[in-house]
Amino acid sequence: MKLRRLTARLLLITLGVVTALLIAEAFLRLIGYATGNFFRRDDVIGATHRPGAEGWWTKEGRDYIRINSDGLRDREHAITKPANTFRIAVLGDSYAEAFQLPMQKAFWSIMESRLRSCAALSNQNVEVVNFGVSGYGTAQELLTLREKVWKYDPDVVLLAVTTGNDVSDDSRALKGSGDIPYFVFSDGKLVLDQSFQKNRSVRWHQSRPGHVWEWIINHSIAVQTIREGMVALSDRNQTSPNRSDSGLPLQVYHEPTSPAWNDAWRVTEALIAQISSEVRSKDRRLFLVTLSSPPQVLPDPKTRADFMQAHGISDLFYPDRRIQNLCDREGIPCLILAPTLQEYAERNHVYLHGFDANIGGGHWNEQGHALAGELITDWLCPRLSR
Repeated sequence: MKLRRLTARLLLITLGVVTALLIAEAFLRLIGYATGNFFRRDDVIGATHRPGAEGWWTKEGRDYIRINSDGLRDREHAITKPANTFRIAVLGDSYAEAFQLPMQKAFWSIMESRLRSCAALSNQNVEVVNFGVSGYGTAQELLTLREKVWKYDPDVVLLAVTTGNDVSDDSRALKGSGDIPYFVFSDGKLVLDQSFQKNRSVRWHQSRPGHVWEWIINHSIAVQTIREGMVALSDRNQTSPNRSDSGLPLQVYHEPTSPAWNDAWRVTEALIAQISSEVRSKDRRLFLVTLSSPPQVLPDPKTRADFMQAHGISDLFYPDRRIQNLCDREGIPCLILAPTLQEYAERNHVYLHGFDANIGGGHWNEQGHALAGELITDWLCPRLSR
């Protein structure tokens, strides 16, 4: 008798939850609200964009996002490169993904427009294809190069390095995520570690119940909204003394002293060298640009100095200089943006990062993207004729 009553109560609760979700679903669709589920699991790269996904992005900035049919945050591009077309493939993370603003205002879109006036590319159509995905480190960018980029037959690959977190993203110990691939050194050689495929969470998502849950998330605005709220609440409650207000690891501004950071830098530098080698093996050209982190380009010198003093930082450009040294050794053309962006921000008293209440933090805003797009184009154009 007790079991029957318990079963009846559970059925009533389930029916109530399902009814509430259906009502919420109908209401959200009626008012045209859509959060979007933009990502999906990938057995090789860990995660990619979900082809055809769309919805509002409001975590930082605001834009209605549309992922194209091949899973890129970009307009549609023909896979086969059209005749008389010069293609540039952009590898990067959330800075290249640029969910925070309309993609026409992203730095790579500005590059495409401005490069059409480049003398070195006269009489050619210019296409910049964006492969940036939030959360990617150099490891996932190398895998993206192998898995997705080459079928587009680019003439140039532009590697956009976010010095603030790309190094830590290349280390399982520092990133703390068990559901993505990493590269590690084994017997002195850089090898791919895909042990994430055995992760319990990954295996569950590959199961039949996992596929059902994925289908629900992809099709239910109500469930997407609930999940977004839970993620936002979790992010708000997570704080760390080893990270800046922007969520970036502070150790990246220091010469590494721990085994984890030494290994992270070693892996990152080897990954960049490997990307360079694979691009050259295709008889294509690699260019590298380091982006900026919020503390580097704050417009007020005193605010920057206070930040450095508070965290014992002697050089905010340490990671940029280290990447520059690597480029010099490997013969990779490299543009270091942060010092120029800092000078511009200080001279014009403008913030290049952040939106609304978080001005000065987070990702590039419209002005940051516009300036970066112009600087990269002006630097890249004359080098394309060499």
